[in-house]
Order: sequence, then C-alpha cells, then structure tokens
Amino acid sequence: MTGAATWPLNVRAQQSPRVRHIGVFLYAKDDQTTVITPFLSRLQALAYIDGKNVTIEYRHGEGNFETLSKAAQELVRLNPDVIYSFGGESAPIIKKATERNPIPVVVVVSNDPVASGIVASLGRPGGKSLG
Repeated sequence: MTGAATWPLNVRAQQSPRVRHIGVFLYAKDDQTTVITPFLSRLQALAYIDGKNVTIEYRHGEGNFETLSKAAQELVRLNPDVIYSFGGESAPIIKKATERNPIPVVVVVSNDPVASGIVASLGRPGGKSLG
C-alpha cells in the first residue's frame, strides 16, 4: 500500500523538463544558414539543444513576399512558445499573423521599426507581455 501512496511523487520526479518550442520566421531559406547561426550559437551557450530540450521550427517565404504570409500563418498554427524573426521586411507580416495570438515575437530588424509599424515607439514599443 505504501508503494501506491508514493507513486505520484515518483512519477513527478521522473518527468523530464518541458521542451520549449521556438519558431524561426525568415524571408528565404538561405537566411537559415547565414543570419541564424549567431542565434543558434547563443541558444547552445545557454544549454538549449535542438532536439533535446528545445525544438526549432523554421518557416520562410521562399524568397517571395507572396508566400511569406502563408508561411507566417503556418508557423503561428504550430503555436511555438516564441517566434524569432529576422528582417525588417518580414516583421510586419509576422506581426499581423500573431495579432490575435499571445505568442511573443522577437524581431531583429535592419530598418526603422517605428516607420515600418512594428512598434509604437522605441521608448515604449508596446506589444505582447511575456508575463
């Protein structure tokens, strides 16, 4: 009888940590090897290993703005914990795809995020709360 009473505690102790899911949104597949390498290196330095304690899903627009919106919607449907987007041109598209979704989006841009409509201002960007 004591084994049955302690069973839930043993099961909880054996459960592995939650696997995090990261969505990576890119304009073109080529960006995956060139601009994402520093991001992946930093994840590894923080002990996040793809396939072990984190899963990374890549979606891109095949270098075509017409397919970029479809790729963004597909990535949002996967419901990752966070979306990492590279490129100021694709940032408004992922922002629009997540408007009705609580997924936080981290955007690395090379143009003006205020002018492109990604944030309200640099001092008070607004957007989704992580808390």
